[in-house]
Amino acid sequence: MYKQIHFISLCLLIISQSLFAGEGMWLPIFLKSLNEKEMKAMGMKISADDIYNINKGSLKDAIVQFGGGCTSEIISNEGLLLTNHHCGFGYVQSLTTVEQNYIRDGFWARSKSEEQVCSGLTATLIVRMEDVSAIILNGVNPKMTELQRRNKVDENIEKLKLVLPKLDDQEVLIRSFYNGNQYFAFVTETFKDIRLVGTPPESIGKFGADTDNWVWPRHTGDFSLFRIYADKSNRPAAYSKDNIPYKPKHFLPISLSGIKEGDFTMVFGFPGRTTEYLIYEANKQQIEVLNPVRISLRDKTLKILDKYMRADEKTKIQYASKYAGIANSWKKWIGENLGMKVSKGLDKKLKADLEFQKRVNQNPKFEAYRKLIPDMEFLYKRLEPFAKAREYYAETFVRNVDVYDYYQLVKSLINTYEGRGEAKFNLSKQDILKNIDAYFKDFNTSIDQEIFASLLEQFITEMNPAFVFNSLKEALKTNHSDYKAFAKSLYTSSKLTNQDSLYRIMSMDYVQWIAAIKADPLYQFYEDMNFYQNNDINKLCFDLEEQINALRRTHMTALMEVLPEKRYYPDANSTLRVTYGKVEGFKPRDGVHYLSKTTLDGVMEKYIPGDYEFDVPKKLQSLYNNKDYGIYGEDGKMPLAFIGSNHTTGGNSGSPAIDAHGNLIGLNFDRVWEGTMSDINYDPSICRNIMVDARYILFIIDKFAGAKWLIDEMKLVYPKGKKK
Repeated sequence: MYKQIHFISLCLLIISQSLFAGEGMWLPIFLKSLNEKEMKAMGMKISADDIYNINKGSLKDAIVQFGGGCTSEIISNEGLLLTNHHCGFGYVQSLTTVEQNYIRDGFWARSKSEEQVCSGLTATLIVRMEDVSAIILNGVNPKMTELQRRNKVDENIEKLKLVLPKLDDQEVLIRSFYNGNQYFAFVTETFKDIRLVGTPPESIGKFGADTDNWVWPRHTGDFSLFRIYADKSNRPAAYSKDNIPYKPKHFLPISLSGIKEGDFTMVFGFPGRTTEYLIYEANKQQIEVLNPVRISLRDKTLKILDKYMRADEKTKIQYASKYAGIANSWKKWIGENLGMKVSKGLDKKLKADLEFQKRVNQNPKFEAYRKLIPDMEFLYKRLEPFAKAREYYAETFVRNVDVYDYYQLVKSLINTYEGRGEAKFNLSKQDILKNIDAYFKDFNTSIDQEIFASLLEQFITEMNPAFVFNSLKEALKTNHSDYKAFAKSLYTSSKLTNQDSLYRIMSMDYVQWIAAIKADPLYQFYEDMNFYQNNDINKLCFDLEEQINALRRTHMTALMEVLPEKRYYPDANSTLRVTYGKVEGFKPRDGVHYLSKTTLDGVMEKYIPGDYEFDVPKKLQSLYNNKDYGIYGEDGKMPLAFIGSNHTTGGNSGSPAIDAHGNLIGLNFDRVWEGTMSDINYDPSICRNIMVDARYILFIIDKFAGAKWLIDEMKLVYPKGKKK
């Protein structure tokens, strides 16, 4: 326990002594003690209490985790939610048909009665957070194995969840920080009646599509509007026609004063995952070994999808969301590798490891840390071939093909029967039968089969034969190494990839059902694959990663002791964070200087009639030609997007960009391509986040969509006294 208290004290001391702007994803609970002074020096006019407060409404009460993966914010007193177009895209797609194509044409409710129910969508608010490290680590000692430690921590977590004060409809989430050296509890409330209010056509919300994704300068109006509904007591409730718009403790006013180079900016949201404190060997493995596997296999997948999506409107609707998801990570990994090269990231990591080792070797009090980096290097090198094989399996047979979802569907039912009994199994099976149309709405057997065959060929060509499971070798031998023939056989003989046959199977009782499932070739294929992975590759990876994680936890403590002049903030883990910086351009390479802002002029410069990435709606062209920007324009131009030095990552999509006065000035939606390596190596010279200007969002809602009733619901302000 003394060691844990020592770690926390050391952490706070080091952070408070070594702040500098730009880098870091900070827990809002500590802003007053750690960050407020610097934030005010950068221009912030509000206080830390205005950002996070549990006794009165504050900014944190307007920040919402959207669907578990993105961020959104409340922008009216009636629960109006603003998030990214790409965050809400899957729900827009689910409401889209060929006859009512909301992806192509957009959607705008003309009143609350026209708002569309989004089945399965949730919105989660943070009620409060607190440090529970002492409770969670009670009984943990250095002599424990990783399994013993994890079991004790899990036991303490479950006990704490039972006694931590909360309302009946609230939940408790407990997360680890600093590689398991510290723990925080988050009391949350999740709303389950969320409705689509408005979304621009993809020619605005996805302008530039994959060509411009992760790229600056950007001209994408990446936003959509939703609304939170609650019961008549303003509490979370399942969908009901009697529910009413949620009344928040706080909502964000929207600034019309605009932004300029050097202005203070703050991004508030739920960043997903970063690993800033990895050693050189770990980063080298990610950049030079794992990313190339991911990139090459996704490149194949995207080319096949693009071919079919360009040829058929129905297919484009079916695969729009899936394509975007695959492409987003694919391009991010390419940019990550590029950024590490441009910024000499690996050289910096190596230099940092050498400096750590030098100080440890020179100081007797650090003797316990002398083998830390060599031991981690040894384990990472042992892990590399197995980690590489694991990525090949995941990218070939899981992440890029839909057929794996059908295997998972029946596997989860088997687990339900074995774990919760036949009654629960029958209920789950009935749910599948009711929704069986939805399972096949966005699935095309022939396209998925072609992707499977193409990826399989690369898998076999590049994979170490020692890591190919036996039944796959035998199946390919039977098919004379004809990958297309094997894929066709697997897909056409399976009862899981056809809606009618799956419906018939799901209508059987358990004895007949389980016999049919276990005889299915697709089920057998994935069972064999998973058995091999779980007992060989995954097990070897897990054993090595357990050892690495224990050393990383010690390494985190050691870094703070050995290099106290450095800046240490907790890695992102999908919990509420604040990052702050300023509106700022950058110079990514010799002879190139990017300015910090773009306008609607850039949309017209990129305009290609009929092109699915760069087409422009006629009404937007007309508004541009007539310079009909209303109160949202500035000096005869329509501001569109801007960049800043805020440290963001996945999960920050949809996060509000907030000005010095606590007003919304933009909507975070991306990072620059050269700076996507900020997840592992933040570099202030090239790491920039990309935001839609709030004035462009209002312009599209008002002048383009004609949804003035939504503007009237918002609070528009001129904090700089520039009212026109």
